[in-house]
This record gives sequence, C-alpha cells and structure tokens, in this order.
Amino acid sequence: MSLIKQLWIAIIALLLLSFVGSLAISITTSRDYIEQEVRIKNEDNATALALSMSQLDKDLVTLELLIAAQFDTGYYRQITLRDMEDRVLIERTAPEYNGEVPDWFRHLIEFDVPSGIATIQDGWRQYGTLELESQHSFAYASLWRSMLELAAWFLLAGAISLAIATLVVRGIKHPLSRVVAQAQDISARRFTTIKEPRTLELRQVTQAMNILSANVHQMLSHESHKLDELRRHLQHDRVTGALNRDVFMSKLSSQLSSDDARASGLLIMVRVQDLENLNTQLGYAGTDQLLSTLVTQLGELDQTSTEPVVGRLNGSDFIFMLPLADDAEQLKQQVSKVLTSVVNIAPNVAVNLPTAIVPYEPHDERATLLATLDDALAQAESLASHGQIVVREGERISLYSSHQQWRTALEAAISVGPELAYFPVLDAHGDILHYECPARLNLGGDWQTAGVFIPWITRFDMEPALDLAVVKKALLNLHTDPKPVGINLSAASITNTQFVNELRALLVSQPLLAQQLCFEVPATLSTHAIGSLRGLCTSLRPLGCTFGIEHVGAEFTKLADLHDVGLAYLKMDSSLIHNLHQSSEQQTIVRGMATLCHSLGIQVIGEGVANDEDLASLFRVGVDGATGPGVRQG
Repeated sequence: MSLIKQLWIAIIALLLLSFVGSLAISITTSRDYIEQEVRIKNEDNATALALSMSQLDKDLVTLELLIAAQFDTGYYRQITLRDMEDRVLIERTAPEYNGEVPDWFRHLIEFDVPSGIATIQDGWRQYGTLELESQHSFAYASLWRSMLELAAWFLLAGAISLAIATLVVRGIKHPLSRVVAQAQDISARRFTTIKEPRTLELRQVTQAMNILSANVHQMLSHESHKLDELRRHLQHDRVTGALNRDVFMSKLSSQLSSDDARASGLLIMVRVQDLENLNTQLGYAGTDQLLSTLVTQLGELDQTSTEPVVGRLNGSDFIFMLPLADDAEQLKQQVSKVLTSVVNIAPNVAVNLPTAIVPYEPHDERATLLATLDDALAQAESLASHGQIVVREGERISLYSSHQQWRTALEAAISVGPELAYFPVLDAHGDILHYECPARLNLGGDWQTAGVFIPWITRFDMEPALDLAVVKKALLNLHTDPKPVGINLSAASITNTQFVNELRALLVSQPLLAQQLCFEVPATLSTHAIGSLRGLCTSLRPLGCTFGIEHVGAEFTKLADLHDVGLAYLKMDSSLIHNLHQSSEQQTIVRGMATLCHSLGIQVIGEGVANDEDLASLFRVGVDGATGPGVRQG
C-alpha cells in the first residue's frame, strides 16, 4: 500500500474516531443530564401533587379529578394512586409516543428514570402513595435532534478538514513524487537533480540524492577531462596543438568515405618555408609561438565545429579541413588575413607561408587530394609574395544553378517524402541492435545522399521540416516491417518548439510504433541544445523511444553535461575507429570511452567500421556494437 493511501486512511480514521468519540460523549452526557432532570421532575411533581391531595377530602371523585387535571397539563406516561395495602385506587396512563425518533435509537439510548413516589396524608395517618412517571418520548426527540445537529456540524467540519487534508497531502505528494522520480532516474543511471522540498525528511533524502548526482557529474567531468588529456597527448602535436599526421589522415579518410554533410568542404595546406632559418633567427621559443599562432588562427576559421581539424603533416607543413565550406574565393581572403597576422609576429624576419586551397567531396580519393594540394603548394612556393595563395577549383557538378532553384527543389522533395536507407548496427554476437536510416531525397531525377543536400537544408533552415518528414516515413515503413530504426535529428530541430510538439503528437497517435524509434542527435550540441534535448527525452521517453548521440569524437567531454538525459547509446566517430587495429593509442582512448559510458549504462557503438580487423579490435576493447561498410548482417 502506498504512503499516500496510508496517509488518507489515517486522516479518515482520525476524523471518524473524532466524530464517533464526540458523538458518544455528547449523547452519554446528554442522556445522563436528561435522566437526572426527569428524575427530579418526577419527584417534584409527585410531591407537589401528593401535598395538594393531602389537603383535600379523600373523596375518590375529587382525587380523580385532581389527578386528571394534573395528567392533562403535563407530559406524563402514568400517574397511579394506591392505598396503604397497595391496591390501585386511581390510575391514568398514556400510550408511548415515538414521534420521528427511530426505534434503534430508542433502544440504544433507553432512558432508565425511576418514578416519582410521594405519600398522601389524611390528617395524622397515611392515606396512600402516589406514583408519577413522566413521558420519555420528548426526551428521545430532543436527544435525536441534538445528534442530527452534531452530525451535520461534523460533516461540515469533516468536509473542511478533508479539503485542508487534500491540500496538505498534495503538498506532500508533489515533492514525494519528484523524489520517487529522481530515485527511479538514479536507478536507471540518469543522475538528475531536483529542487529540495520543504518537508524535512524529504529534504534530507533529496539532499543526499542531489549530492550523489553532483558527485557523479564531478566524476564524469574529471574522467572525461583525463580521457581528453590522454587523447590530446596521444593525438596532438605538443608544440602547436595540431593533430598528428596519422590522426589527421584517419579523420580525412573517414570524412571522405561517409555520406554526411561534413564530407564536403575545403582543404587548406600551409607551408612554413625555411623553418631551420626561422629557428636560427627567432629562436625555438619564437618559432614555436609563430607556429602555434598559425594553427590557432586557422582553427578560428571554422565556426561550426567544436574542435577544428588542423593537422601537422611534418615539421613545416600544416593542413586544415574546413567542412561545409564551398566559397573558395571568400576563404582565400580570410586565409590571407590570417597569414598576414602571423607574418606580423616577426616583422624583422622574412616569413614565407605559401598556401594551397583545394575543395573535397564525398568519396574523393585521399591520395589524389593530397597530390593536388602538393602541386598547388609547389605553384604557390614559386611565387614571390609571402601571402600568395593558390586555389584549385574542383570540377563540381551542381544540381541547380541558383539558390531559388535549390529551395524550390528541396521543398518539393520534402513534400513528396524522403526514402530511407537501412544499415545494420550489430553487436558482438551478430544480433541487430537497430538499423541506421539516413534520408535520401529525390533531387535532379535521382535519390541523393545527405552530403549533397544537407548543406542547402541547413542554409535554408529546413531541418525541422526534413526531420519530421523522415519520422513520418519511418513510421509508415514500420507498419509493414516493424524493426528498431535510428533516425537523425538535427540540433535545429530539437530546439524548435513547433517541431517538438508536432513530433510528440505524431508519436502519441502511434504508441506501438514509437517504441521502435531510436532518435540520434549530433555530438556538436550547444548548451541551449542540451537543455532542449533533456526536455525532448523527458517528453518522449514514456512512449518507449530511445535516444543516442552520434559522431562523438572530441566532444566526448560533454558527456558530463548529459549524465541526466538518459541516453541509451553513444556512437563514436569513425575517425576514432579508422585503422583501430593498428593503433594502440586509439585502442586506449576507445577503451576509456567505453568504460566511462558503461558506468552510466550507456551502450557504445563504433561508426564507419571498414574491415574485419577494426571490427574485431572494436569488440575486443569493450565496444557494444558496430556499423559501417565493414559490418555485414550474417
């Protein structure tokens, strides 16, 4: 039995006990009082009547008239005159009067009042005895009315008391429900915090659980930062903070092999000419500062990524990957400003920074891109000016020639509806965890992957419309083929109130199908987006939906901010998985991420697994699932 039910039973029992006790005491007291009053009345009336009869002639007719007159003017049940030999001389009786008093009440009360007895004198001798008994019906009626009035007042007081008790119980139940919900969250490894209630006992419990959640958050932050420090130590150049050559190449390969929007953009390569001479003229510290400034300012050109992808290929060559960028001439101007500011660090020294810019697209060959960069960089080195930048335009074939044509085509494609591709996510035993379902839109007469249209979708703020269309298509497919599917939601969608309301209404209307949906959000979430994600999870979790984060790489440090969201899984970026079997450093990082996620009950899935060697290494370091071109359903 719940505590609230026990509390209600205690309140109702207390009210009933108070009513029954008050009623019993009131009736008993009133009964005793009435009995005493009636007994005194009987004695007084009998004495007065006997005194009057003692002064009269002892003629039976006269005495009978006097008794009749007395009987008719009072409420009497019986008046009897007996002689000294106990013979009845005169007797007047009246039938019992019940009135509106129930029989059960009369039997329950049942007055016990002795008759009034007095002696009648005839001179100096006794003539007889007079016995007088009052009518009790009116006493019963008076006591019955008193009980009804008391019951009415009790009902009124009880109703008021129950109303007050309802407010009190509600005041206890609301914080108690929050405490219970917090306890359930913690049991599900969602370490939430709540406002402390005013009730002392609940406040103490809440304080303890809030402290537990705070400790978990602190532990996650500490462990995440330790893991991030280890990652930086293993993957980054200690002087400039740029990525090591192997790590950058892995990231570039994983981006080129994906259909994600970030698989297209621009590559910038900068060469610091005559590095040995710079070390001589500026000193090692001055040269290190110049190189660090170059890496930092290049990274600031990327306004969309949490951690810009800048790599150091060797001592003097730096390469920068700028996803989603498509205007090479605009970027050229920005890079020129960066190079000028770097050169100004050493105004008295000749600093030459030849630069090459080359676009990249999904499924480009990495070797071809690097060869193009080297060729453009050689051309830049042949020029005299230190700020000379060479841009090699790629042969891009655009589906549409203007923004308006793109907008019209995208609106039409979303209106018609997307198609979903299905890629299995398998565990170590080959069982299906769910299917990844990236969207395809019919553009230019063919079904295009996300890498083609997502940059334009983002530019036109059409993410909520696309995501809602994808969810509708997934639900439609689930009618004929019920299986768990993963749907991508953009940060712009989860922060859009209209989208969240429409999504919830759509899923509430189909609760059985909603249980098959896994919603994935990108790891590059702002603080506002994390708050929106927390609200979305709270809203949709009762419907059976699960939530995960995809493309987790450098953003792993945000896990501490997501400890109370209730994530079901986390997908590690393919750049962490690429050539995992060849890198003990990557294995150490992936193992640490898996261990930390498992402490929160979060499954870890590797993305972009390309071959059986990486797949085996992935499961060996403790990852729960895998997806990618090298993952095949048996």
